[in-house]
Amino acid sequence: MEYMRSPKENSLDAKIIEALEKLAPSEKVVETAALMTSDAEIQTIQEYANNVSLIRLGFNDHGPVHMRIVVLNAITMMGLIREAGIKTSLETEEVGTFWDSLSAVMFASMLHDVGMCVGRQDHEIHSSYLATPIIDRILAKVYGDDLLHKRIMIRSLALEGIFGHMGNRTIHSLEAGIVQIADGCDMTKGRARIPIALSYSPRAGDIHQYSASAIKEVRISKGEERPICVQVFMTSEVGLFQVEEVLLSKIASSTAKGHIELRAQVQDGEPKRYL
Repeated sequence: MEYMRSPKENSLDAKIIEALEKLAPSEKVVETAALMTSDAEIQTIQEYANNVSLIRLGFNDHGPVHMRIVVLNAITMMGLIREAGIKTSLETEEVGTFWDSLSAVMFASMLHDVGMCVGRQDHEIHSSYLATPIIDRILAKVYGDDLLHKRIMIRSLALEGIFGHMGNRTIHSLEAGIVQIADGCDMTKGRARIPIALSYSPRAGDIHQYSASAIKEVRISKGEERPICVQVFMTSEVGLFQVEEVLLSKIASSTAKGHIELRAQVQDGEPKRYL
């Protein structure tokens, strides 16, 4: 069975390249992104992971659209970190550049949920070993047989981001912390980060269902006091459950926590600041 990219995926691919070009990056980063978004194996494993998530398990979206949204979120956050003059872990350790860090973050974001094709439990572990040969193959195209150290460094950092994206494992790099929050920010209406059993009708008073439906938009922009501001716009206060139980907990365990402002706002009401 051949999987075809949807118009939504094509639109997100274009936005990813556009976001990278605005950062005026090295050509290697744009080339890496182009190879990832056009890769047949990535597309197929993402689609099958989503099939397992939606149909077999009755969960929410864990497919190519979600993973592309996380890539875009992560690129936005990385750009804001760079604008604020904050160094990534690779830069701080003087072993790599911002663009190396960005490449690793993109790989992690694009491949963090492919392990859902095996199952939900420990899917971050499954994602790690399934992603490794894909990362190696694409990095070989970008860097050739040279720069072995760079390829190993980017792959290792990407795997930390994949392994730690659920927020329940200890991570150490700023880059992995960005991936964790970028994943948590994809929580708009119809795509809560708490898995919802889509195959069943919601029970009366089901807070997960109502809270997920209340999230209208998640906006990532420059903060007032910190580099990154995450704003969650809701149609009702029940959406605060998603913010407090899902997104806030991910930010709290992230290495990037100190760089994040978090606000939630209901309709035209006053925004509530968490961080």
